Amino acid sequence: MTADFQKILNDINQKDLAPVYFVDGEESYFIDLITHLFKSAILAPHDTDFNLIELYGREVNWADVVNACRRFPMFSEKQVVILHDAAQLKELDNLISYLENPMASTILLIEHRFKKIDGRGKMNKVVKARSVYFTSEKVKDMEMPKWIRDFGKTKNWTIGQAEAETIASFLGNDLQKIVNELDKIRLNAPDEKVLSAELIKKYIGASRDYNIFDLPNLVMSKDKEKLYRMASYFINNPKSAPMPLLIGTFYGTFHRQYLGYFQPVNAYNKPKVPLYQLEEAILLLAAYSRKAVGINATISDASLIKELIGKLELIFI
Repeated sequence: MTADFQKILNDINQKDLAPVYFVDGEESYFIDLITHLFKSAILAPHDTDFNLIELYGREVNWADVVNACRRFPMFSEKQVVILHDAAQLKELDNLISYLENPMASTILLIEHRFKKIDGRGKMNKVVKARSVYFTSEKVKDMEMPKWIRDFGKTKNWTIGQAEAETIASFLGNDLQKIVNELDKIRLNAPDEKVLSAELIKKYIGASRDYNIFDLPNLVMSKDKEKLYRMASYFINNPKSAPMPLLIGTFYGTFHRQYLGYFQPVNAYNKPKVPLYQLEEAILLLAAYSRKAVGINATISDASLIKELIGKLELIFI
């Protein structure tokens, strides 16, 4: 049965668990969280020594997994077996016979991280028919601000759209890194109800005075005075705007704007500039990403920053 993340959390919270869970996908954050809960929230603490079995795909064979699952719990109604890194288990398909007839007293978690199970094989069909199946997808760049705002609610925070976009631009789509940084702010500001730009600046380091993450919107705006002032700062302080980060920041903003032309429009993804300008800007970024690593360019980072911002300004005039 294909399930979402919340379904698995509910199963664990209600202690109403299926015999087999199979989780795969590229986003390790959700897989790590599910694995942690299987280790800590199903069995009573005094049962874990005897009834929690952890196996690693690179170290065991399929028979070891089946034998562990078919043993009976000790002094408990249930045991938990976790197969880590199942993608590294040789002859994974040999688990099919167990999945078709699992032990009622065993709760098996198979975590197949970093990639999906092969959709063409029999294992895929059996997994989806005989287990609770969840794919942990990477959060798309354009969805990151919403994810950050939703996560903030779980920490009793209100996170504004601008602040969420700043965090997404600064930290990318590494969910664990984002969670760690937000947890750090919460630890240092336990009573705050709103995640302000000042807190982000103080604890994450995304400055709101000369903030590299404001540059893309300034380039697309008519506020040339502020753009020139900020551009001058970064040209004279190139270490504050390393080219990979600068290019990634511009790309993230332009890409979200670009996708807005092909998605249902709302207040957060409504395109601000014509499509042809976004396409031209993205092509320019590709050229400067090569120059940033020394391909067809031998000039300093300061000169590259000056060139890039100047050419982007011309595109959005």
